[in-house]
Order: sequence, then structure tokens, then C-alpha cells
Amino acid sequence: MNTVIDFLNTIFWGYVLIYGLLAVGIFFTVYLGFIQFRHFGKFFTSVLNSRTNDSSGISPFQALCTSLASRVGTGNLAGVAVAIYLGGPGAIFWMWIVALLGMATGYAESLLAQLYKVRDHEGRYRGGPAYYISRGLGQRWLGGVFAICLIISFGLVFNAVQANSIAEAMHGAFGVPTIASGIALVLLAGVIIFGGIRSIARFAEIVVPFMAAIYLLVAIYVLATHIAQVPDMLLHIVRSAFGLEQAVGGAVGYAIGQAMLNGIKRGLFSNEAGMGSAPNIAATATPQPHHPATQGFVQGLGPFIDTILICTATAVMILLSGQFEPGSGVTGVKLTQAAMESYMGPIGSIFVAVAIFFFAFTSIVGNYSYAENSIFFLRLERQGGILALRVACLGMVLWGTISKLDIVWNMADAAMGLMATVNLIGIIALAGVVKRVTVDYLQQVKAGKDPVFNPEEHPEIVHGVDHEIWLPKPVVEGASA
Repeated sequence: MNTVIDFLNTIFWGYVLIYGLLAVGIFFTVYLGFIQFRHFGKFFTSVLNSRTNDSSGISPFQALCTSLASRVGTGNLAGVAVAIYLGGPGAIFWMWIVALLGMATGYAESLLAQLYKVRDHEGRYRGGPAYYISRGLGQRWLGGVFAICLIISFGLVFNAVQANSIAEAMHGAFGVPTIASGIALVLLAGVIIFGGIRSIARFAEIVVPFMAAIYLLVAIYVLATHIAQVPDMLLHIVRSAFGLEQAVGGAVGYAIGQAMLNGIKRGLFSNEAGMGSAPNIAATATPQPHHPATQGFVQGLGPFIDTILICTATAVMILLSGQFEPGSGVTGVKLTQAAMESYMGPIGSIFVAVAIFFFAFTSIVGNYSYAENSIFFLRLERQGGILALRVACLGMVLWGTISKLDIVWNMADAAMGLMATVNLIGIIALAGVVKRVTVDYLQQVKAGKDPVFNPEEHPEIVHGVDHEIWLPKPVVEGASA
């Protein structure tokens, strides 16, 4: 069994996804006319104007915060350190490139999630890759494969991994027994998860901006107190990215390869653009203005925040600390902690532990929200599926704090690899729809209108779209979440 799983992971993560995700990012960047660069400001203004919701959906800002809750996890601290250790400082440059390309992919998949969303039996929005694959391509069975893989990876196993990181961090920094951490996590997560999507959205809307702001403020402090070293650090990153600091010949090619490989991997794994995760929560939002492209712009900012801001903050603190030593064996969380201790003394290790707690805990509740959407797609919500998912999710959280996760982590990688591959097939097949909806939005903006999507004006692309959701109607302002 392990041999089969390892083989699948080699195929998915060694070939299909590394190149596939990168190629899809390049494709949508070119196909949409370099939308993330030409309309860069629109990604920010769409977020600033995204507080509106109604009885059917959460606000786009809440949806962005929930997707960031899932994206921003322990990988932003430990994963960045591993990328630097294995690929050198140049890995950060390639992370930046991947994030910028990922903005176009994130835009496309979230636009599709909005376009093909539906209402559940309670009148609330549901959607995501399983829905646009089913309704847009007419392949419900393939949407089912996606939904099952998402539940296994995000709903269950990844939450065990995040819980394991929290338990180890709390034990290392404060001596808290892992089982105690597990019980506390179950209680805290349970209160939020049993409140459903709206409870998760309200939690994310408060906690995610707070934790990101604190972490970035520490990074800004480090930059300000080491400002004289910043130009050399940036030059070091760029030179390392292109092998200019290594000896001529084969060493240059190897150095470039390692920087690219590790930077691209870290960037793709961290920002999740193209993975099919963020669209699940993007679909539950009430866009303002009432057009699918609006939520595409909002969620397209996710890779930028996750990688360009938060991952870069970790990289800056590591590189300016002088703690990075190639071949030393100090990597992952230990390297990040060593860097913080060089700035803050013993408190630095505690700061990292607290950051891991917040980053990982928000990932647990964010991941759950994605899995809940899949339960509705599989039509299991009225058969006790939601309760079963919540209990299983919390059970995995507890189990993750006291168990070794290597085998299960490999299984989750395989499930997510298949999930992401299915999503890439879906968004490429629906690329024409993305293009036409985008053109419709931008033409209305250019004409000075408040964009509104009317499906009756686009009969050639709205097969599978719920017309009732998108027919022009007044939007309720200021409704409570």
C-alpha cells in the first residue's frame, strides 16, 4: 500500500502538479491579458468594498479571511525555512513569481465557483470545483471524486497535521502535554465548527487580520532595525535565484534548479492557487457588485497576501538573522525559532510557538469549511453527514496531537494531488467561460457602470448556471453576518 501511495505522490507532486500548476498560472495570466498586473489595484479595491452580505451568503471579505485561515498555516513558518535551506535564498524569488502567477489562477477558479453556485435546502450558497465540474462540464461523477478527495485531505488528515504542529509547539515552548493540547483544541475548534460556515466566517474575519498584522509588524520591525542590510539581502536573493553566487559550470545549473524547484514547490503548496480549495468558500459569498468576477478579484488577492507578504516576512527574518547556514541541519521550525531568538532572546521561541498556534488553528477551522461544502455536494447533509464530518474532524484533531503522521500524511498528499489534478482539468476546460465573464465585467466598469451579471445576456456560456441567483435584483445592504 505504501509503495502505491509513494508512486502516486511521485507522479502527482514530482511531475503533474509542479508543472501543471505553474503552466496553468502562466496560461491564465496570458489568456486574461495579464489581469493581475493590468488591474492590480482592482484586487485591493474589491476587498475594501466587500463587506456586504445577505441571508444566503457571507461577505466576500469574510470569504477571503476564511480562505486565508486555511492557506496561512505552519508552512508559512516552517515551510519557508525548509525552502531556504534546500534551495538557498533564491527560492524566495521563485516563490514570488509563483504567487504573482497564482493570482490569475485564483481569480479564475473563484470566478467559476461564484458563477456555478447553488442554494442548499436552507437557502444558503454552496459551490466550488465539484459544482462547476458537475454543472459547467456536466461531469457529476468527476465532481464527486473531487469532493471525496477534499474531505479526506482538508477535512480530516490536514487537520491532524496542523494539530500535531500545535501540540509540538506548545510542548516545546511551555511544556504542555500533547494530550492536553489535543483536548483544548477539540473544545475550541468544536465551538466554532458546530456553528457552521457563518460562525467560521465571523471567527476568521476577526482573527485572521489580527494574526497577520501582528506577524507582519514584527517583520517590519526587523526590517527597520536592519535597514542597512536590506539592499544586500535583496540582491542576495536575486543573485541566488539565478545561480550568480555559485561557481561557474555545473554548480550554477544545479543551484538554479534547486532554487526554482524549492521556491516553486513552497509557493504552490502555500498559496493553494489552482488546488481547488479556496473556491469552496468563495462560492458562499454574496458578491458586491453582483457579478461573479467580483469574488474572483477578492480571492485572487489570497496568493499575494499568503506568499508575497507572510511567507516573505518569515524569509526576511531568517535571512537578516544570520542563523541560516547551508548544511548545518538546522531547518524548519528550528531555523525560524533560532532567527526569532536572535532578535528577541528566549521570547522569540515563544513568539514562534504562539504564531504556530494561531496559524495552525485557523487552518483547522478553514479546512473544515471546505469539507462541509463537499458534504452538501454529495447530498449527505440530511443523512447525518454534517454531524459525522464534525465529529470525525475533531477526532482527527485529537488523534493528530498524539500520533505519528508520516503514513497518513502521504495518503493526504495523494488525495490532494488527485483533487488538484481534477480541478486543473475543470478550470482549463472552462477557461472560455472565465474569459467571457471577465470581459463582461471589465466592459461594464469601462462604461462607468456598477457591474451586474445577467445570465440571459449570455446564453452561450450559462448552461448549468442558476439563473435565479444571478438575475438582477436589489442587494440587501448591512445585513448581519
